Amino acid sequence: MANVPQISSSILLTLCFTLFTTPALSDYLNPLQDFCVADLQATPSNTGYPCKSQVTSEDFFYSGLGTPLNTSNPKGVAANRANLMTFPGLNTMGISMYNVAVAAGVANPPHSHPGVTEAGIVVEGSVLIGFLTNNYTLYSKVAGPGDMFVIPPGLIHYEMNVGKTEARLLTVVASEWPSEVLVPHTLFLAKPAIPDFVLEKIFKTDGKTINMLRTKLTN
Repeated sequence: MANVPQISSSILLTLCFTLFTTPALSDYLNPLQDFCVADLQATPSNTGYPCKSQVTSEDFFYSGLGTPLNTSNPKGVAANRANLMTFPGLNTMGISMYNVAVAAGVANPPHSHPGVTEAGIVVEGSVLIGFLTNNYTLYSKVAGPGDMFVIPPGLIHYEMNVGKTEARLLTVVASEWPSEVLVPHTLFLAKPAIPDFVLEKIFKTDGKTINMLRTKLTN
């Protein structure tokens, strides 16, 4: 079980400033209330959880992101999540944060966050990050420590550790609700094509199976 590396204050400030100063987030907050800490013990309605009646300073702090991460699991990926369900103080704030570790040679399954943006910074390692537009155009690049990336709202994306040591990322999603949707099959439609070695890691299979899947899904 590895220790969580120290994340510099400049990295955190850059990441949070980028998202909090966007017009979408500034319009999200209700100007008639400063905050609404979710009461997770109450029954949620169609608009979410009601506000807690008694709020303390503790409601605005969360230490769960710093919990040591262990990638010794079948997926090879581990994450600490700060969203509405783990940190009720984020309710109505339009933001959540994730501390993610990816074992060497492992790919985080392709997914999207419907309607919302994701931004992040690579803290350690070399990570191939890619996303597909709505017409399946692929944009990708290997990012290293200190490199920031952004995934446009709702687009399918993935991350693969292409280094020889564990990689770590700090990401922010512009929604306080858990919003990850897995969408693996669309990767076969990418233009240019996603390299087979990446698809093999994502689907945990061999080249022959990848070719078979590509043939079935693109013809």
